[in-house]
Amino acid sequence: MAGRKLSRAGFASAVMDTLKTTAMLYMIVIGANVLNPFFAVTRIPALLGEGLQGRGLGPYGTLFAIIIAYVIMGMFMDGLSMLVILVPIVFPVVTALGFDPIWFGVVAVIVVEMGMITPPVGVNVFVVQGVAGDVPLKTVFSGFMPFLFAMLVGLLLIILFPQIALIIPNTMFG
Repeated sequence: MAGRKLSRAGFASAVMDTLKTTAMLYMIVIGANVLNPFFAVTRIPALLGEGLQGRGLGPYGTLFAIIIAYVIMGMFMDGLSMLVILVPIVFPVVTALGFDPIWFGVVAVIVVEMGMITPPVGVNVFVVQGVAGDVPLKTVFSGFMPFLFAMLVGLLLIILFPQIALIIPNTMFG
């Protein structure tokens, strides 16, 4: 309003867009609250965990399978939906394998963001392309590749040296 460029119609449109986005996020959270008791009753996470562990992949092989699942889902879904759907399934597996829960949270966030800039869909790429306007989608995807590579290197370092992700929590609360 300071520049007087926001009209009443623009303000009403912004409020409606905010309401739509908020309603969508609440529906995801409500859906998760319905889904989680279903998971508890059906024991799906435990069965999937046993299935993953029964494959003989070992801790890091299982972690790699979980990371691949996150990246694939990230190609087609937003981050909150992925976390709401996958964390109840994979968290018990990850903790049973002896990985630190805080460390896994850091890994999950990195992998979710990697998935959201990965072709063919990469939700965040479409957001940037929408803002950029006339920039071709191919150019936007190629612009994201250095970031994807940097995230992959960072993820590898955090997997090899977990203390990188845990130094602040251990310093503050340890």
